[in-house]
Amino acid sequence: MNIGVLALQGAFIEHEKMLRRLGARPLQVRLPDDLLGLDGLIIPGGESTTIGKLAADYGLIEPLRQFARSTPTWGTCAGMIFLAKDIGNDRQPILGVMDIAVSRNAFGRQVDSFEAELPIRGLAGGPFHAVFIRAPIVTRTEADVETLAALEDGTIVAVQQRHLLATAFHPELTGDERLHAYFLGMVQRKIADAK
Repeated sequence: MNIGVLALQGAFIEHEKMLRRLGARPLQVRLPDDLLGLDGLIIPGGESTTIGKLAADYGLIEPLRQFARSTPTWGTCAGMIFLAKDIGNDRQPILGVMDIAVSRNAFGRQVDSFEAELPIRGLAGGPFHAVFIRAPIVTRTEADVETLAALEDGTIVAVQQRHLLATAFHPELTGDERLHAYFLGMVQRKIADAK
């Protein structure tokens, strides 16, 4: 499987390492042509405003939007913001392909980062050690968006809508490969359905 990793800013190298360990071929995406031949795409954590601005500068917004409308795409942290249809009053460039509303930096500043043991629907093997760094949260979902994980107070931090996946935390910063394997399973099903 050829999995693109948006490599404009943020934790893209960590995602690449995870994908290699699972037998997938990671390819860095910086220009529209880099999307050709990909079976899936990961939009990493980082600074969502910077990622949006650079994506606009490199002519990537519309190509990424078209790609994500039909091909498995996973946004982590800033990537969740980038995928969402509603990010409040912010004017930063987003793809707007996932029927969720998000609140940026919902837990506060960098010093308010935290970790939690998180049960995730569809993930065997017990709770996932989730790392939250200036993380967003999902404040609203539409009918066909499935909540995969929430904190103890009900705050939604992982969602799936058909072939789109979004997590508020950073799975690439742990040694746990299960969420990357989950995403590759989504990609495999999409490939099988297309045959």
